[in-house]
This record gives sequence, structure tokens and C-alpha cells, in this order.
Amino acid sequence: MSFLSSTTFALRTAVRASALRQSPRLFSTTLIQQKGPVDAAKDTLKSVDRAVSDAAVAGIDKGVEIKDKAAAAAGIETSKAEAKTSEVAGEAKGKASEVAGEAKGKAAELSGKAKGTAEEIKRKMS
Repeated sequence: MSFLSSTTFALRTAVRASALRQSPRLFSTTLIQQKGPVDAAKDTLKSVDRAVSDAAVAGIDKGVEIKDKAAAAAGIETSKAEAKTSEVAGEAKGKASEVAGEAKGKAAELSGKAKGTAEEIKRKMS
């Protein structure tokens, strides 16, 4: 019997035996789920963007509602309709500025929070 055929047989049995045996898993392939300062800032900015977008959508919805009111008021006499339209337009402007102010306030608040979180994380990492 040649060296190659005797070695191959021994290797085959060793491989089969090790394949049937379970070995403990000593390492993990999952990533650590910790957020760095960049990820924390991104999440905060996403929430700011979402708050501003929600406020803008609310303003648009209010504008559509006011347009519908103006269209309903158009059925009234022309002079009354013009008065009603200017009144509704005034309400729309007031509501739009109110929503914009709320959005700016929320954005500033969340931006400040993001900066504070980023600075806190920098201090912890130093």
C-alpha cells in the first residue's frame, strides 16, 4: 500500500470524526450595537427633520381645509364670499405662521438636544 492511500484513509476518518463532534462556539459574528456620536447625531437630526415635516404637512392640510371652506363660501353672494375669503385667508396666514413657529421651536429644541448628546458622548469617549 502506498503512502498516499494510507494517509488519505487516515485523513478521511479524522475529518469524519471531527465533523460529527460538536465544538463550542468561541466567537461571535454579530456587530456590537453601540451608537457612536455620529450615529446619535444622525438619529437626532432625523427626528428634527420628521418634526418639521409633520408640521409642514399639518400646515398643508390646514390650507386645503381652508380652501374647501372658501369654495363652500363661494356659494354665498359675491360680496359675502369675498369677505369670507379674506377672513379665511387671514385665518390661514395665522395658522401657517403658528405652525411654522412651532416647527422652528421644535427644531431648535431637538438640535440643542443633539448637540448636548454629542458633547456628552465626546466627554465619555475621552
